[in-house]
Amino acid sequence: MGAIIQYIFYLTVLVLLAIPLGRYISKAMNGEKVFLTGILAPCEKGIYKVLHIDPEEDMSWKKYLASVLAFSGFGLLVLFLLQVFQKFLPLNPQHIEGMSWDLSLNTAISFVTNTNWQAYSGESQLSYLSQALGLTVQNFVTPATGIAVLYALIRGFTRVKGNGVGNFWADLTRSTLYVLMPLSLAGALMIASQGVPQTWKAAETVELMEPVAFDSDGNYLDGAKIDGEAVTVDGKVVEDAEVVTEEIIPLGFAASQIAIKQLGTNGGGYYGVNSAHPLENPNWFSNLLEMLFLLLIPAALCFSFGRDVKDKKQGIAVFMAMFLMLIAAMSVVAVNEQSASTALSENEYVDTSTDGQAGGNMEGKEARFGIGSSVTWATWTTAASNGSVNSMHDSYTPLGGMITMLLMQLGEVVFGGVGCGLYGMLGFAILTVFIAGLMVGRTPEYLGKKIEPYEMKWAVLVCLATPIAILVFSGIAAAVPSVAESLNNLGAHGFSEMLYAYSSAGGNNGSAFAGFGADTPFLNLTLGGAMLLARFLPITGILAIAGSMVEKKKLAVTAGTLSTSNGMFVFLLIVIVLLIGALSFFPALALGPIAEFVG
Repeated sequence: MGAIIQYIFYLTVLVLLAIPLGRYISKAMNGEKVFLTGILAPCEKGIYKVLHIDPEEDMSWKKYLASVLAFSGFGLLVLFLLQVFQKFLPLNPQHIEGMSWDLSLNTAISFVTNTNWQAYSGESQLSYLSQALGLTVQNFVTPATGIAVLYALIRGFTRVKGNGVGNFWADLTRSTLYVLMPLSLAGALMIASQGVPQTWKAAETVELMEPVAFDSDGNYLDGAKIDGEAVTVDGKVVEDAEVVTEEIIPLGFAASQIAIKQLGTNGGGYYGVNSAHPLENPNWFSNLLEMLFLLLIPAALCFSFGRDVKDKKQGIAVFMAMFLMLIAAMSVVAVNEQSASTALSENEYVDTSTDGQAGGNMEGKEARFGIGSSVTWATWTTAASNGSVNSMHDSYTPLGGMITMLLMQLGEVVFGGVGCGLYGMLGFAILTVFIAGLMVGRTPEYLGKKIEPYEMKWAVLVCLATPIAILVFSGIAAAVPSVAESLNNLGAHGFSEMLYAYSSAGGNNGSAFAGFGADTPFLNLTLGGAMLLARFLPITGILAIAGSMVEKKKLAVTAGTLSTSNGMFVFLLIVIVLLIGALSFFPALALGPIAEFVG
């Protein structure tokens, strides 16, 4: 019962914060006055003046797309060069070497596509300059790009017989300046107050309270007795043992990057183990804040959408479809993790009922957070295209891990990433309207605009881009013998590790089954290809739909018009999303987590 109350609390707080934030985002993106206008409006005008931007220019969808691609391409190039040459650049107190070209390219693609997949450990392989000027900047502009594309689509629905879908540079500026920066500043201050580092200082070396010992292979010697250089275990001397008396504490600009990594559904950890690290996520309050940040803006944008189209019920309908799928996913993962796996329970290796311990499957989970917070985080981070973790998904039960995988495979539309989650779900809404129209023999309409074959072709591409990216690249990887060397396990679980990696890349998520070693040239390039395909194909499709819709006239609502704001439409929308996911991925899931569960 305590866990259920915990889940209800998290969901309630999320909704209560999302509703007013949604109204604020809508007003800010439409150029209306908000409480920060007096401070930020001069900054906005200054940016336009310095960069020679005409915010009143109304771009066609093709020019809007060209601006998105040019901006993203420039960011990719700068980030790639920054990481390769970081050895020669300032703000590198640890004197970290430059990244290899393939890892740098993978990382640059990852952050430019809002994926933030990491095949490296941030505290040991990136300088402060690469973290701050490279990754953190992309953490802002990639979600801002998602919001911009979403608003281009919204204008396609709301404008009548127009030509343009807005100005990308103005949308990018407003979403960054009015939405992401204020929220991130507040978030950084809150988590820094809990002990998350935010400093120019280099890493510090401190004395351990108790020395520890490792054998010659680097394995920790549990129960070792240390007397100077002599190490004994169970009374036996261990030859060539290494005694460690000091620890390096990594510092740097952690709080500022962690705040935007969560709020922007980026997910790239400042430290290698992400939000399971005690400096990245020190206590229960920082855990609550960072977890709420995961879905705050994606949930709020549903309410922004309702206000923008001047029909709040439309936004609520889309929100409810996402919300119900999120609750279902949380329920399945919670039940499986709380009861542990069948094998563990039957053999009594895990006691799920004793009052003195947490119960369930605690492997890979932080004792300070327990199963409730771990399950919530795992579900929310894979529902959003975030990817940050406070527990290791590789250690989840087969069905628990499968749900986190499936949430990414559905196209990250259960709230999804900032902007991209909602425009992806609207692609599914167009598909649902078309199918429902065929079923009842009526011309499909959505928000007063007729849905015709042109929009349907692009909507299908939007909905299938993620499955195509995941299945094509994971299929190629499964046929490459060297990929097996990157697996931590063999058999069904090893296949799940690989499938999860490509699901994470294809879903622009960034989380991983922790046992998968992805830093090889083949994996860096193919995972990068999946990220690019899954990011920019949907953007192209959405902007094409926006360009077509904006030219159309509004149709009057009649008795025969299909309602897109009632319970039946919510049900149909959920069915279409799940149907496409089930049809696309059931064979692959059967080879991985399902086979592991029944095996």
